[in-house]
Amino acid sequence: MAIHSESLSLALASISPAMLVLIGAVLAALALLVIVLLLRGASLRREQAEEASFRAQENEARMAELLKIQAEMQGRIAAMTEVFGARQSELNQTISQRLDGMSKRVSSTITEQTKSTHENLQRLQERLAVIDAAQNNIQTLAKDVVGLQAILSNKQTRGAFGQSRMETIVADGLPMGAYAFQQTLSNGSRPDCTIRMPNGAPPLVIDAKFPLEAWNAIRDAGSSEAGKIAGQQFRRDMEVHIRDISEKYLIQGETQDTAFLFVPSESIFAEIHEHFEPVVQKAHRARIVIVSPSLLMLSIQVIQSVLKDQRMRAQAHLIQGEVAILMDDLSRLDERVRKLQGHFAMAQKDIDMVVTSADKLTKRGARIEALEFEVGGGDAKPARDGEAAAKSVESRTGLLKLRVVDEE
Repeated sequence: MAIHSESLSLALASISPAMLVLIGAVLAALALLVIVLLLRGASLRREQAEEASFRAQENEARMAELLKIQAEMQGRIAAMTEVFGARQSELNQTISQRLDGMSKRVSSTITEQTKSTHENLQRLQERLAVIDAAQNNIQTLAKDVVGLQAILSNKQTRGAFGQSRMETIVADGLPMGAYAFQQTLSNGSRPDCTIRMPNGAPPLVIDAKFPLEAWNAIRDAGSSEAGKIAGQQFRRDMEVHIRDISEKYLIQGETQDTAFLFVPSESIFAEIHEHFEPVVQKAHRARIVIVSPSLLMLSIQVIQSVLKDQRMRAQAHLIQGEVAILMDDLSRLDERVRKLQGHFAMAQKDIDMVVTSADKLTKRGARIEALEFEVGGGDAKPARDGEAAAKSVESRTGLLKLRVVDEE
């Protein structure tokens, strides 16, 4: 330390006065600068303190305002909480009511659906019962069809079946005596049915022998070639049968010049007219009309109308006689009605006279009712003023004096 002091002294001694003055000025300037800096630092600190105080006041004001806003928010939140609570209560009540109503509706709907389902199941059971009955009927019908097929497989029984249908249609549509079955003609042939025509015309012949073997062969054909061969065979059989009917049953003067060939099936009749038009044309040329059950029924109805018209014309003179008798009866009835009208006129006159007598009796009764009754004797009291035509009766003394008041 002593060494440093000595060296500093030596250094100062070696410095010139001008240098010392300069150093002193520099030091003074430095001291002044330090003082200025200290003053500025104090001013800055004072400003910072004032600014901090101002900011603290602003923060306090803001904090107070925030606290006020927070209080207002809390109040609003409390109010909103109350409103929300009330609304939530109302909403819960409304939801509860709607849930109750919905539950009732759902319960009612479920009840109705259950009832409807029960009714549907009951109707379904009834329909199933009907279906079971129909199935039983179908099974029975299938057995009948099998039996019918067995019948139709035999030529003799098949002819009996077709004739049975034809006889049923004829018997249902015509009266007894208007037809005959298996009647022998002059040439020894026996048609299936003959229908007597009106006005002495020859009878109409109906044949029920339809060649069903060739038709069944067409149905049973497995190929087009077999079907073609079966169709040709059916056409030949039909032509032969039409020729036989024309030769056996169309007798001049004994039968009609037209005969019916009965086909016992509507479907076969339609197939013949659709696929075998030449056979139909040949039958028409031979005056043979192919008829189905419906056409035969229609023809029978036409014949029945003609027969009824003939019977009406035959009974026309009887009807005219009855009408003449009816006119005589009407004339007598008119005469008797006129006589009865005269009796009624006389009776009306007598009734008018009776009514006149009754009117006279009514007037006399009114006059009797207008009689005045006065008490008899010397000390009779005079009647009161204004009581003219009054009736006075003394039931105990018994003396009566009558004074008639003439209304006229």
